[in-house]
Amino acid sequence: MAKGNRKVPDINSSSTADIAFLLLIFFLITTSMDTDRGLVRKLPPPPEKDQKQTDMVAKKRNVLIVKINMNNEIMCGDSYITVDQLKNRVKEFILNENGDENLPELSEKNIPIFGKVMLTAKHVISLQNDRGTSYDAYIGVQNEIVAAYNDLRNEVSQKQFGKSYSELTEDQQAAVRQYYPQKISEAEPKSYGGK
Repeated sequence: MAKGNRKVPDINSSSTADIAFLLLIFFLITTSMDTDRGLVRKLPPPPEKDQKQTDMVAKKRNVLIVKINMNNEIMCGDSYITVDQLKNRVKEFILNENGDENLPELSEKNIPIFGKVMLTAKHVISLQNDRGTSYDAYIGVQNEIVAAYNDLRNEVSQKQFGKSYSELTEDQQAAVRQYYPQKISEAEPKSYGGK
């Protein structure tokens, strides 16, 4: 028997687009994408329309100025320090345990759960960096400042409740945040230069 001209049957490809679309949807839903996270900062609310413009002047003793120059050197107050020393300097500034005249003023505040306590409610950490500051140095300083607040919150949580801040209830955490609110002010980058 001789082979004749046999035609190969065509494959029905009308549903190929549907299958491809379903696969695309499947992979979009099941894959996860890494999302970049920024620094957690709460911005002040915008001023109301009828609110008068007033400049809030903070006392010099209530502000700890932390500057990072273009050489990634850190100046805290009036002296140069290393990033490893920053956390302890920030904690010392916020606590003002001895009522030092050069550190933030202590004032009485009524906080739920804690009652009336003496603390530095008006303190502010002012972070200023040079335009030439490296991103790593900037993030390192940010991390140390936030670590100081985290340490203080954990210490007061252990003292008051006998457990770490992360183990507290939402109401307890809110009270601790009132006790040590994160007050970090970031200025627009400028040119400070080196030493």
